[in-house]
Amino acid sequence: MSATISTHVLDVARGTPAAGVPVALYAIDGEERKLIASAVTNDDGRTDDSLARVERAGTYELVFAAGAYLRALGGAPFLDDVPVRFVVAAPEGKYHVPLLLSGAGYTTYRGS
Repeated sequence: MSATISTHVLDVARGTPAAGVPVALYAIDGEERKLIASAVTNDDGRTDDSLARVERAGTYELVFAAGAYLRALGGAPFLDDVPVRFVVAAPEGKYHVPLLLSGAGYTTYRGS
């Protein structure tokens, strides 16, 4: 079996999905970080498919290029790359990790 990892980004300052945000997914093994997948959010703030299916439990990291997105809207954002590190405990689960973003902060949670 394999776990699916997916995400979406909402721009809570504007009340809209965040389109055009580059997202990279890494597997973390000690100090080593291996790129597994990358995508750019669509007009609905989502990647078109799940970012990846992973075969093993372990630590993973999503890195959202929030600064690039916010600069494209104008201004000088406080945030740049936003890393979200999480643990896949069961390789048969569904791991949806949304990012709620504004120019000065963010939050995330395990979605459904």
